[in-house]
Amino acid sequence: MKNFTVTVLDTTGIQPYIFGSNRLRENIGASYLVSQATDDWAREALDTFARQDINRKVYAFNPKYPKKHQPDAKPRIEDDGLAAELVYAGGGNTVLLFSDKQYAVQFTQILSKRILEEAPGINLLAVHQEFDWDSQSLYDVVQNLMKNDLDAKKRSRIPSAPLLGLGVTATCRSTQLVGVKMSEPFEDDAPYLISTEIDAKLKLVPQANDKLQQMFVTSLGSYEFPLRTDEMGRSEGDSSYSAVIHADGNGMGKRFQKFGKDKCNRDYIIAMRELSHSVNQAGIDALKEVVEILVKSIKVDSEGKRKVKGQFEIKDNYLPFRPLVYGGDDITFVCDGRLGLELAAIFLQEFEKQLVVGNENGKNPLTACAGICVVKTHYPFARAYQLSEDLCRKAKGFVKDEKKFGKEDFSALDWHLAASGLSGSISEIRQREFQVPAGSLSMRPISLKKQIDSDWRTWEGFTKVVKHFNEDEEWNGRHNKVIALRDVLRQGIDVTQKFLKNYRIKDEQLPTFPESSGRSENLAKDGWLDRVCGYFDAIEAMDFYISLREQSNADLPNENQTAE
Repeated sequence: MKNFTVTVLDTTGIQPYIFGSNRLRENIGASYLVSQATDDWAREALDTFARQDINRKVYAFNPKYPKKHQPDAKPRIEDDGLAAELVYAGGGNTVLLFSDKQYAVQFTQILSKRILEEAPGINLLAVHQEFDWDSQSLYDVVQNLMKNDLDAKKRSRIPSAPLLGLGVTATCRSTQLVGVKMSEPFEDDAPYLISTEIDAKLKLVPQANDKLQQMFVTSLGSYEFPLRTDEMGRSEGDSSYSAVIHADGNGMGKRFQKFGKDKCNRDYIIAMRELSHSVNQAGIDALKEVVEILVKSIKVDSEGKRKVKGQFEIKDNYLPFRPLVYGGDDITFVCDGRLGLELAAIFLQEFEKQLVVGNENGKNPLTACAGICVVKTHYPFARAYQLSEDLCRKAKGFVKDEKKFGKEDFSALDWHLAASGLSGSISEIRQREFQVPAGSLSMRPISLKKQIDSDWRTWEGFTKVVKHFNEDEEWNGRHNKVIALRDVLRQGIDVTQKFLKNYRIKDEQLPTFPESSGRSENLAKDGWLDRVCGYFDAIEAMDFYISLREQSNADLPNENQTAE
C-alpha cells in the first residue's frame, strides 16, 4: 500500500489583481506575477523543499525542456522513493503529489511565504487529500478536490483586510492602499505614490516584457509590444479608443475530464501533462499568428509613415497590440480600438486550427468564445475588462442555446462599442439601448462560421455588410444617408422599406447576407428578420472594423518596398 497526498493549488481574486489599474505597465507586471506564482515559483519551491533535507528527492516536471522532461519521464513517486512530484501546472491550477502530508504542508508554507514577500495581493489557495495509490483513482481524487474542496474553500475564505495606515498617510494612486514609496520615472510619466503591491508589479515589468518579446520574436520582426496604452496606435484628434478582448475555450474542463478518465494513475499523470502543455501551446501559437497577420498589414506610405492597412499610423516601433494573459485557452489582450473586432475574430480562427492531444484526426476540434469591449483609451481598465468577460459569457450562452438544436460546439463572439461611458451590466445596456418595439436592434452574439445553411448571424455576414457600407459607392462617404438608415431601422420594417424606396436604393434592398436558405432576401428588403435587426450593428461598427487578411490594389507597399 502506497499512501500519498495530493495537493491542488489555485489563486483567487486574479481579475481585480491584474486589471485593477489603468496603467498598462502595472497590468503587465501583475499578469506575470500570477503566472509565476503557480508555475515557476511552485517548481522553485519544490527545489527549496528538497534542499531542506539531503535525503529528499523531488521531480518538478517542466514541459519547457522537452528533451529532458518528457510527460512520462522518470523519476516517479510510486517507484523511485520521491518526496514530491509535480504532476502538472497549467490553466491556473497546479497539482502535486507528496509522499507524506507534512511534506505537502511544508511545501505550501515555502510557496506562500514567497508570494507574501514578492507578490503581495495574490491570494493562494491550497487543498490536500491523502489517498492510496494502489486502490484509489488519482483522477477521482483530483476532480473531488477541484469541484468540492477548492470551491468550498473559495466560498468560505474570509477576504483579507489590508492595514490601511495609521494616522495621516498618503495612498497609492492605483490601489488606494498605503503609499510606501514613489515609482521610478518612466519616459514622460511623472513619479507617483505606490503601494507594496504596485511596487512588486512594476519591478517585474522588464522581465515580463523580455519574456513576451522572446516568445514572439519570430512573429514580431523589428516591432515591440507597447508598455503604455498611449503607444497602442491612438490617433490624436481622430480616434482614441482601446479594445479589451477576453477569449475562453469552450468545454475545456470537460475535455480534460474526458481525457483523464478511466486511466490508471500514472497514465492519468502523463495524459494531463500532455494535454495541459498542448492547450497552453495552442493559445500561444494562435496569438503568434495574430501578431504575424498584424505585422504584415503594416505598410509604409509615400511620406515614410508606417500605417496599418493605410488607415492609421503606428506609434514609433510599437505594435498596436499586446497580450496580457496568454497560454492555455484563457486569453486576454488589448489593442487599438479599431482593431479589436478583427483581431478577436482572427484569434478565434487561428485557435480553431491548433492541434492538441486528442484532436489530431479532426475530432473534437478546439473552439472558443470572445468578448470585445471598445472604450475610450483612458477609460477605467477594470470596468472594460469586466464587460469583456461578461460579453464572452454572453457568447458562450449563445453557443449553449444553439447546441440545443443539435449543433456542435462552435466559436462565437460578442462586443460592445462604448462611444462614451458605460452604465450598468451588458444585459441592462442591451435592454436600454438596443430594445425597441420592433425587437432587438442588435444581432449579437454571432457565430464565427455558419453551422447550417440558414445561419445568417455570422462573422462572414457581419463583415460583408460593414464592408458594403464602407466601400460601396451607394454608401461610401455618405455619412448622413447612413445615419438616416440607422434611425429608420429603429422604427421597424415598414419605415425601413419606405426609406429604401424613397432613397432609390438599388433593388430597394440592403446588402444580402451570405446564407443559402433564401431568408437573407427578406432580411435585405425589410432590415429585420425574426424580430432581429441585421444592419444596426454593422452601421455602429463602421469606424471600428479594419480587415487585415484581405489584400487589395489600394494597399500601400510594405516596409521592404519602395514607395512611389
